[in-house]
Amino acid sequence: MQNKDNLKKCNKCQLPETYETIEFDSKGGCNICASAKFKNTKIDWKSRKKLLDEVIEDNRGKYSYDCIIPFSGGKDSVFTLNYLIKEYKIKPLVVRFNHGFIRKTIQDNVHTTLKKLGVDFIDFTPNWKIVKKVMLESFQRKTDFCWHCHTGIYSYPIRVALMYKVPLIFYGEAMAEFSNYYDYSSNKIEKEDEEKFLMLRTLGITAEDMHGMIDKPDDPVDIRDLYPYTFPDTDALKRLKYNPVCLGSYIPWDHHKNTEQIKKELGWKNDELEGVPDELNEHGEKIECFMQGTRDYVKYLKRGYSRVSQINSLNVRNNRMTPEEAKKSNEKFDGRKPPSMEVFLEYVGLTEEEFNQIIDKTVIPPNKPDYKSNKIAKKTRDFDDWYRENNKKK
Repeated sequence: MQNKDNLKKCNKCQLPETYETIEFDSKGGCNICASAKFKNTKIDWKSRKKLLDEVIEDNRGKYSYDCIIPFSGGKDSVFTLNYLIKEYKIKPLVVRFNHGFIRKTIQDNVHTTLKKLGVDFIDFTPNWKIVKKVMLESFQRKTDFCWHCHTGIYSYPIRVALMYKVPLIFYGEAMAEFSNYYDYSSNKIEKEDEEKFLMLRTLGITAEDMHGMIDKPDDPVDIRDLYPYTFPDTDALKRLKYNPVCLGSYIPWDHHKNTEQIKKELGWKNDELEGVPDELNEHGEKIECFMQGTRDYVKYLKRGYSRVSQINSLNVRNNRMTPEEAKKSNEKFDGRKPPSMEVFLEYVGLTEEEFNQIIDKTVIPPNKPDYKSNKIAKKTRDFDDWYRENNKKK
């Protein structure tokens, strides 16, 4: 197991100095904990709820749908849909950008949720051959193979909003829950606009850039295949007066309470998360994607922390775990090597040695990865059901 003792960490949530956007104060606390404290003690959530009421009423009944709701079937999007329908009795158009790695439990949750709530649903799945190309390209350049997902799940629902001429778009949790790119202390309503898209979603690679990278003389790519990952025309959006907001900017977001609510009201089901003990993920974090374990492992190798640390940091901020408990849990469980990496390597045509060499180029100091001694995570119960390029089953 790689040595993480050399990383400075928040004395509360235990996130390390390699965590994106983190800064420490003179007492050893971090800015993300400070933002969470502001959220819990300073924001007037009654006033925020009144703003939400106004947003809903300003759009109710004026368009073919009251709003667009991007939707994966995971806990946050299901909560968002359930909350808005039951609280406001709106008529939404529910839109899913299917990244290609949806698990069966999530599919079942989607089916049950849509049936129980009674909504119109668009499910878009992009060209798999293009997805594989951009996964490899973004991994080689940024050690993040999720470029198509980062861009698609935010841009495609906005494209649908333009198609149907529906200005209001409701995403779920605010990014201020996890990072300091946006924070609660700014007291602003967080939006999924073009500025945020270009700053955070594209990894610095626009769809036009990506096309230039993957379009080869002997293997041409149609520029139109990159449209789902392109932010729509801003002039058209301004004419539409689009408003892409996060529900978590209007109501106090609590992952555990939200999950308990959708379990009770909709029968939403949790699942295993690769590399994370079940008792740490009772609220169903990141169970939508069977590539999540590999994504988290890349983060561990680069930055020295993984999904266990992120889950525990939220638990500490919400007083569900002490810093000492989080530290012990992180040391015991964080950074397990996922069986899903084998599947990922098949998809993109890399060996594990090549994978490690690519990671080496982007490790965040002072973290130092150890590729050989990390423990192996257990296979999730649905591992053998995941799509394999060579039909390989174990």
